[in-house]
Amino acid sequence: MPGSAPPPFTIARLIRIPAAVTLAVTLLRLVGELLHWSPVWFNPAAGGGLSPVGIVWLAPVFGIYFALRLAAAGAGPERLGRAIGYALLGAAVFFALPFLATQLEYPAVLLVVWALAAGAALLQLKPWPALFKTMLAYGLAARIPVAIVIFFAFLGAWHTHYDALPPGFKSKSLWSTYLWMGLFPQLIAWVAFTIVSATLFGTVATALWRRFAQPRQPAPAE
Repeated sequence: MPGSAPPPFTIARLIRIPAAVTLAVTLLRLVGELLHWSPVWFNPAAGGGLSPVGIVWLAPVFGIYFALRLAAAGAGPERLGRAIGYALLGAAVFFALPFLATQLEYPAVLLVVWALAAGAALLQLKPWPALFKTMLAYGLAARIPVAIVIFFAFLGAWHTHYDALPPGFKSKSLWSTYLWMGLFPQLIAWVAFTIVSATLFGTVATALWRRFAQPRQPAPAE
């Protein structure tokens, strides 16, 4: 039955190469900002902007890869339409977060954003458990190194996007700043974004694969 058959590989093995690629991009981004390479490619501003060099773009790419691998191995969703619907709902939550962020003050805004982001990610568990678990593992593998980099960036005042603080946030201490602006955002909000964006692109890709790539069964002879 779709969604229940275990894939012929472990999650650790499936995410091994994507996690290594993601780590390489993280290190490249860090080096580019420390050496003041072109801000068009390595934006040091708070939030990092939409720099072409960054791991945020890898989530949907690897989401498609993971989804197709799982579906081909018999670990796809039981109902693909429902999986797409939940992914769209999760994406809608993330689209609403920037507006919400303008309505609240620190630290309340962070708590609300984290809660909604985590909720949007958890929505993806029921319709496609295998993809959710894979993306959770990949998201942690991608974001834990970033969280480590952020700590040292705060410690050394590197003036990169890793230690840039948004307007309105008042730093009280190294650990307080790191927990509020480094560790928790990476392990909650950004892992949740990874899950939701990857699921959205992965479910759509799987639908297209089932529609156009899978061989059709011949009609029974009369």
